[in-house]
Amino acid sequence: MNRKIKITADSTCDLTEEQIKQFDVEIIPLHIVYNTESYEDGVNIFPKDIFARYKEKKQLPKTSAVSMWEYMEHFKKYVNDGFEVIHIGLGSSISSSFRNAEAVASDLGHVYPIDSQNLSTASGLLVAKAYDMITQTDLSAKEIADEIKKLVPKVSSSFVIDSLEFLRAGGRCSTLAMLGANLLKIKPCIEVNNSDGASMTVGRKYRGKFENVIIQYTREKLSQFSSFDTKRIALVSCDVPDDIVKSVYDIIDETGMFEEICVTKASCTITSHCGPCTLGVMFITK
Repeated sequence: MNRKIKITADSTCDLTEEQIKQFDVEIIPLHIVYNTESYEDGVNIFPKDIFARYKEKKQLPKTSAVSMWEYMEHFKKYVNDGFEVIHIGLGSSISSSFRNAEAVASDLGHVYPIDSQNLSTASGLLVAKAYDMITQTDLSAKEIADEIKKLVPKVSSSFVIDSLEFLRAGGRCSTLAMLGANLLKIKPCIEVNNSDGASMTVGRKYRGKFENVIIQYTREKLSQFSSFDTKRIALVSCDVPDDIVKSVYDIIDETGMFEEICVTKASCTITSHCGPCTLGVMFITK
């Protein structure tokens, strides 16, 4: 008897509620921790709560991986009900979540973990591709997982940050670097390296107003590659004004290259690291 297939993904895939339903994916939340208080990303804490607490107390949370026990609870209920599970996880260099999922899959069986080697809606695009294969092909769960793994190196993921304040508050850049960037109106583009578990490096350093920089960034990203998977492109933002998001959407839409433009917002995990007024464009190349 053929087993049914279920997709699961970490909350960092940053899909909207509508997309979660569309792709029939179960979301497994990472933890957002303030001292002794622990919350589940997207369940009982949301980005607006992080911004409010930072504004009031200048306090940022820590983020914590999904435990092996939690993965076991999520996976086992499907395996026991006759499913094979395809799990798409946050990049392994960012969090121990993927290693925990991998260990549980090895013990439980019928679970195929995929290291997205990425974050945010870049991994969400892989969720969508897995759904396409489940609904449009006769491939087994293992065959689909193998095909998705081949796509991992082809996912382009980057984002531009308006202010380095959250990076400084989280100890990821110095106060001097933040002040210098603010003075010179530098907006760094962070590039995700999807060959080593999703390490991040600073790419181009744009200068000027965020709304102008983000237009330039979007056009450059769309011209950087000669061939795309035209099924979907993702536009993910964190506390970016609607008119700026729309301007980026319109630029992408005017190219006529993509069947679907997935507009999403960053989860608490991503928000706590990048901060407000951050926007990224993510897609799969051929």
